[in-house]
Amino acid sequence: MNPVETTKLAKNFGDTKAVKNVSLTVRPGEVYGFLGPNGAGKTTTLRMLLGLIRPTSGSVRLLGKPPGPGYLDKVGALIEGPAFYPYLSGRKNLVVLSDHAGVARSRVDEVLDVVGLSGRSGDRYSTYSLGMKQRLGLAAALLKKPELLILDEPTNGLDPAGMADMRVTIRELAASGCTVLLSSHLLAEVEQICDRVGVITQGELVAETTVAELRAGGTLRVVAHPHDRAQTVLSALLGDERVLGDSTAFDLEIEADQAAKINAELVGAGIAVSELRWREPDLEQAFLELTGGAHDVD
Repeated sequence: MNPVETTKLAKNFGDTKAVKNVSLTVRPGEVYGFLGPNGAGKTTTLRMLLGLIRPTSGSVRLLGKPPGPGYLDKVGALIEGPAFYPYLSGRKNLVVLSDHAGVARSRVDEVLDVVGLSGRSGDRYSTYSLGMKQRLGLAAALLKKPELLILDEPTNGLDPAGMADMRVTIRELAASGCTVLLSSHLLAEVEQICDRVGVITQGELVAETTVAELRAGGTLRVVAHPHDRAQTVLSALLGDERVLGDSTAFDLEIEADQAAKINAELVGAGIAVSELRWREPDLEQAFLELTGGAHDVD
């Protein structure tokens, strides 16, 4: 059973097609990154998963269940920022939620410790920074010991240390058996924390793969002298179409394990090789290619 499955999920707002036939699968115990530029349809999709808005068409199953009674019993979520009573402390807000959800109050202190808010739990919510509010929202999502956690931009408002702590927390939750689906426009965060990603742009899911596969490929950077003789050797060996670059260096479209052979061929031809470096594509390059150059991603 996959914790999240959607089939041709779509949502229209009038004539605007916000989400178009999205079919995604989140596997047990993984951290799945839902990646896309602002306005791509990420939050709309997550809201449909949680029953906050109805899809125009398509279907959803969470933890094997279709929408209905008990659908969210084992699901925790933080969507579009948390909302709490401003005049209550962080701890009292969680106590209200735990009573409403039928969760033991002892769980409140456990989740406050998990998100690092124990020391400020007695302060009013209205005094919290954006990052602290985000942490309290995560604590609320964890109250029910969810099997599935759905997070919308979980590092929003956190400083670098807070972001690092959030990454550790999410990975620990996944290691304990909780499946995490998180949306983000922060490429570096997704690259460091996620097992697989789904890339959405203009409402369409354009890729669903591992981070490693998304970054697959690369080029071998070669600086060799004399340049013209190196060009002749490389073109004869690989073909002109696989030898790119400029007048100072070559970028060879080859497999990484061919680097030693390339070096041997050049040296054997009496050519001095001063640089030989494998260059992997980064996630940002892959993202821009998939989304047609969308730039509103940090």
